[in-house]
Amino acid sequence: MLLQQDRGSNQKSDKEQCIRMWNKKTEEEAAPRAAAPRPVAAAPMPVRTAPVPPPVPVRAPEEVKRSGRGGSLGSTMTVKGEVYSQEELYVDGEVQGSIELNHRLTVGPNGKIRASVKAKEVVIEGSIQGDVQSAEKIIIREKGSLVGDIKTAGIVIEDGAYFKGSIDIVRPPAATQASQKASAEPVLVHAGEVAS
Repeated sequence: MLLQQDRGSNQKSDKEQCIRMWNKKTEEEAAPRAAAPRPVAAAPMPVRTAPVPPPVPVRAPEEVKRSGRGGSLGSTMTVKGEVYSQEELYVDGEVQGSIELNHRLTVGPNGKIRASVKAKEVVIEGSIQGDVQSAEKIIIREKGSLVGDIKTAGIVIEDGAYFKGSIDIVRPPAATQASQKASAEPVLVHAGEVAS
């Protein structure tokens, strides 16, 4: 029996060891741990910036005219009087008087013009009150409005736009000259040649 007890105590101690083996926290686990070293993050990648453009050379006045760039009037600006320009003009403010351009006039969504307008092309997103004369075309955008008479070679009035006045469609000067020249002079073509 002693043997059995001894054996029983061994079984008990084996069970205890087994339980301790699975449930017992080792001294390493019980001791406070030092913070694990954090992985070193890669250095942040530099942000790519747009390349710096080279300095703009000073241009002669005729080069500026051909570039298509022009001036603009901001939404808080008001001009009273006459505006003449050889360049494009963007108006998002207010103009009273007259405007004469050899390029495009764009009236922005906040633009209000109370003037007679003469330009090569007119695009209206805001409003114009006055007569408009255009050599090429007039475009009245969806939220644009024009109250006045129009004289132009072409017109586009988008759905939702407002127009009140009369329209006089004229032929563009280049087309008129070309048709008169073609009807005035007969063209002789020899075999194998192309008429220009």
